[in-house]
Amino acid sequence: MDPLELLGHPVRLRIVHALRGGRELTTGELGERIADVSKATLYRHVELLAEGGILEVAEERRVRGAVERRFRLRQERASITPEQMAQLTVEDHRRGFSVAMAALVAEFNAYLESEGADPVADLVGYRQHGIWLTEAELHQLIEGMRAAILPVLTNEPTPGRSRYLLSPILFPVENDT
Repeated sequence: MDPLELLGHPVRLRIVHALRGGRELTTGELGERIADVSKATLYRHVELLAEGGILEVAEERRVRGAVERRFRLRQERASITPEQMAQLTVEDHRRGFSVAMAALVAEFNAYLESEGADPVADLVGYRQHGIWLTEAELHQLIEGMRAAILPVLTNEPTPGRSRYLLSPILFPVENDT
């Protein structure tokens, strides 16, 4: 299965999100983080991601006669390159956006159902803004967002640091006339 197809499923996308930031997790630990997905489904999708080279085994150890595997993300295989983006059809974009939104809704619902969820205290945001931009202003906005986001993408999990899901979405809603 091609990497784009592998990433084109909400559960697999959520597994990728859970492993970002250098995490190494067992399937059981992934199940704790993605508790609304059945174990059988989770195991099946982890196996597909491993077979497709998106995940790799970081460590194996024997636990009560069974082999426990810790997985990590292969960053270079878990992203879509600009060259791949250029090859996507309109239908590919439609399907990719739908998968991303389904994963986002599932993650948000899991957050809301978690013990201690407090959207106000957690500074949850989901605002939308209609903005008018020239092409130069659009590029400046994107570069500013990249400058703000890139430095924190490599943050490691530490005590006192919570994991957030940031999903910038940008597309024109009107073409200039």
